[in-house]
Parts: sequence; structure tokens; C-alpha cells
Amino acid sequence: MELQSDPRVKAVFAAYPAKARKRMHALRSLVLQTARETEGVDMLEETLKWGEPSYLAKKGSTLRMDWKAKKPDQFALYFKCTSSLVESFKAVYGNAFQYEGNRALIFGIDAPLPEAALKPCIRAALTYHKVKQLPHLGLGNTAVSV
Repeated sequence: MELQSDPRVKAVFAAYPAKARKRMHALRSLVLQTARETEGVDMLEETLKWGEPSYLAKKGSTLRMDWKAKKPDQFALYFKCTSSLVESFKAVYGNAFQYEGNRALIFGIDAPLPEAALKPCIRAALTYHKVKQLPHLGLGNTAVSV
């Protein structure tokens, strides 16, 4: 998989406080690892949208991530709110995640990332336009116990 990275993204990561930076790098690594493992994702664009690190695959829906000083104990992975992504995550994973409406998964700054449940969600976003017609984006077939 080819990664096309906007150099401004590195500066955004560098500006986070140390603990937030470490957690954001872990989330970024999980997105990149999932992209590498996802069939059909040959190129991933890493850029800034609304000043936040964002990731887009050709057949996917934009993923954004951020930590905000006004809520220092958490960070989030954002999805396009008009998609069925978060709605599908809720249906398949229930209380495995903390949600912010239909736009985000929220993670505690001190909690481990729920990687087994999160990777299929990231994959669904990276391939959204290929899976959006499937019941729960095909996640019911990849759900893991949480």
C-alpha cells in the first residue's frame, strides 16, 4: 500500500501533548496497519481536514482523528456523519465503544485501544463505497466478541 502523506500532518502530531501524541500515534498506526491488510486499498491519502489528521482511500469514506484540549482525557476517531458507519458500529458492537452521536468513536486517553473491534470498523470506512449496500456494512460477518 502506498501512503501519500501531507507534511503538515507531522506538525499536528508534534503539537499534541506527550500523552495525547502517543495515543494518537497508536491510532494512526492501527489505521495504517488496517489499510495495509485491506484488499483493494492500494493507496491511502494522509492529509488535514478541519486541521485534523485525516485518511482517505479511493473507495472509502474519510476517517479523521483528533485530541482536543477541552476534553483532555479522551481522543476520537471521526466518520462522515451522513454515512451509515457509526450506526452500523452501534448495531454490531453495542457498548464495546463510547460513541459521539453518529460521527465518532471516543477513546479514553489511558485505556487500551479495542483493536480487535476497531479494525473491522476502520476497514469498513476504508472500503465504505464497496460495502455500504451490505447489512451493517458486512460487519456482522467480521464481528469479534468484545
